[in-house]
Amino acid sequence: MFLFESIPWYSAIMWFVVLGGLIGLNELARLNKWVSLGLFLVLPIILTIFVWPKTAVEGTSVGTWFHWAKVYSALAGCLGFLAIRNIKGAANNKWVLFFPAFILALNIMEAVIRDFQCYSFNGLVDGVIIIGGPWNIMNGIAGLLNIITISGWIGITIGRDKKKDMLWADMLWFWIIAYDLWNFAYVYNCVSDHAFYAGAALLISCTIPAFFIKRGAWLQHRAQTLGFWMMFVMSFPAFVDTSKFAIKSSHNETALFIVSFLALASNIAVFIYHFGKIIKYKRNPIHTEVHSDLAAFKEVKMS
Repeated sequence: MFLFESIPWYSAIMWFVVLGGLIGLNELARLNKWVSLGLFLVLPIILTIFVWPKTAVEGTSVGTWFHWAKVYSALAGCLGFLAIRNIKGAANNKWVLFFPAFILALNIMEAVIRDFQCYSFNGLVDGVIIIGGPWNIMNGIAGLLNIITISGWIGITIGRDKKKDMLWADMLWFWIIAYDLWNFAYVYNCVSDHAFYAGAALLISCTIPAFFIKRGAWLQHRAQTLGFWMMFVMSFPAFVDTSKFAIKSSHNETALFIVSFLALASNIAVFIYHFGKIIKYKRNPIHTEVHSDLAAFKEVKMS
């Protein structure tokens, strides 16, 4: 295949198992704060002490600084968002509301740095094959544009139902799709042999809830599904490396280029649209919500 080597039927089925498992765990975490604390605080402490020192070590595909930084930044996001959702008055503090934007930008920047770093790699690096090239630079730029177009965190609200989801109305479908394309390209560039699951399944597992289960809560869905995936893959790295379900990248340079080109093109388009509205309507992306005129925005605000 163009993106990957052959995909046997059992790996295709496992892809859907991973997708469904992540969506199901995300829904479990949405039940109440005590379930979330158990999943995102107690469980990671146990794994940090007893599991990851043995499984996520140097020489494995998850033993890099990036994977350790990613798992804890994802968990910090989960816990921070949980606090915003449940501590009285937190969602009314503009400085507290900056935290979701900060942790999101930090996660993107971690990947951008890794993409630029991988430009100079060629061969087996940290347990995975990396083929560096201009696609890393293209996608790094796409990630920076993705950060620049984050806006409207000042308008984050808490859902009115008992699940108290963190709703970010200004984070709409076009930004989410541009993010998905960028993040898939990052995984495909820098952790190619994990991209079948960590790229496609993981990204879709938070996009489906954002579009069809609870709109406006994409960042919450993203942090929680990412947290679950990182805890799993750091505990069982063989699943994506050497198990019968592992799917290897084709390591095709044309595929690498096209994936990163699509990511860059989509983020350029969002950048132009985003700042076009800022200029046209004289909106401040820090102090106001940029897309308040759109029906999708209004739908989230009413939920």
